[in-house]
Amino acid sequence: MELVKTGAIVLDCAEPEELAYFYKELLGAKECSDGTSSRTDIEAPSGLRIGFRRDLNATPSSWPRPEDSLQAHLDFFVDAENLDAVERQIVALGGIPVEASGRSGGGPTSARQYADPAGHSFTVRSSVRQGPKTD
Repeated sequence: MELVKTGAIVLDCAEPEELAYFYKELLGAKECSDGTSSRTDIEAPSGLRIGFRRDLNATPSSWPRPEDSLQAHLDFFVDAENLDAVERQIVALGGIPVEASGRSGGGPTSARQYADPAGHSFTVRSSVRQGPKTD
């Protein structure tokens, strides 16, 4: 018997409406909650749900520093030929590229790390990882 019906990733942030807009535009998502003053939820066409909860004491994460290795981050998957276009969109929406291993040369790579406008870490990958962690 299925007990858990669905779930959502919830990100704490100071301004949930603004962060919801960033991800809604990036993922082509729609708002799927009543949008209270303390939480806003979106759902991407893929079914991915992300909630944004107001926390006035929220501080940006510091990933990918090794001492913060237990922090979570999001992974999004795109076709390899769209990596540059997605990066332009992320930056236009207020996201920030993060220097990390595999990208220090600034050239093409299959995984690119970013911080959203509130400082949450996420990675855009050209394909789903099938093997052990390599980057």
